[in-house]
Parts: sequence; C-alpha cells; structure tokens
Amino acid sequence: MLRGIQFKHLKCKTKKCLSKYKIKDTDKRAVDIKVINVKAFDNVLSKIIKAEAGIRKVILVDRTGLTIAHVSKFSYFPIDVDGVGAIASAVFVASEEQGVNLDLGDLDIVSSEFGKGKIFAASCGKGILCVITDNDVNIGLVRLVLKREASEIEKLLNEFLSEKIQFSSPLPEEAASAGNKSMDDNLEEALKELEKF
Repeated sequence: MLRGIQFKHLKCKTKKCLSKYKIKDTDKRAVDIKVINVKAFDNVLSKIIKAEAGIRKVILVDRTGLTIAHVSKFSYFPIDVDGVGAIASAVFVASEEQGVNLDLGDLDIVSSEFGKGKIFAASCGKGILCVITDNDVNIGLVRLVLKREASEIEKLLNEFLSEKIQFSSPLPEEAASAGNKSMDDNLEEALKELEKF
C-alpha cells in the first residue's frame, strides 16, 4: 500500500508564485512558466518501491538535501522523511567528494547496512535517490533498480529544476532606461551606497 507522495514547489500562474519572483500581477509582460507532469515522479518512484518487497521508502532529494518527492509503504512508525533524505544526501555528497580527492572516479551508489535495515543512495544527475529497505532485501536487485531508474529520474529532474520565468520582451520604458544607464554607472551607485555604511 502506497502512502502520501509529496512534490516540492511546482510552478504555477497564481499570485503566490508571481510574488515569489517579485513580479506584480499587473506586470504588462507575459510570464511564461513551464509546467511539468507531476505524475512522472509518482510513476518512477512507485515503480521503484514495487520492484522489491523489502523496499520501505523511496526519497528523491536534491544535492542540498531538500526533499523533492517521496513514496512509502505503510508503516506504523513515523519517520522524518525530510531528515532522512537530508542526511542521505550529505553522506552521498561527502563520499563523492572523498572519491574525487582520491581520484577514484564517479560515485554510483552508497550503501549503509544496519541491524534492522539498509539505506542505499544513488546519483541521478542533479538529485540523489535514497532507498530504505528491510535487512533481508535482495541487494543486487535494489542496485539494479537504482541504476536503471536513475537515468529516467535524471531526465525528469533536468526538466523540473531547469524551469525559468522568461519574459517575452522588455517594456519600452525599460529598454529606453537600459540604454541610458551603463553598467559602470550602476556600479558607481552601488559603491557609493556601500561607502555610507
């Protein structure tokens, strides 16, 4: 049984989203916001959790440890998914740095084995996929699933994290003022402001 799938900050055309980017809803420029299919994350994470009976949780985080999405099998014990994802990300990034320092090549998977379960973390481009399992899980199958699905998640993350707000064209008054003020003038003004402090 799957429990709650959570998605982080998907873009929309609401006043809340526009204020996040300090854009007034009365702005005359067209705001082009890319919307992605959120079910794509659901499908991939669900496929991973169903691949092996011993997989309990699947967490997708970015490289700073922020949870992007997660899926869990039913559990009587509440787990801080954000905390687990952040720690798994930190361990993975630290191990990756250690490999770079020792010139060992790219890091594929980090596994941690405990008395009552295992944690696997795998790179998927701009993100890290964390899988929490029972102790008697088929390790080879989990590694295979992680490697196989990492490329799919990498594609989704590239699309998800590359979203940008693009303006169709600058307003005429902005274009005119841009020509009047050069970069040097702006820098001089900024330096004068700093000198006041």
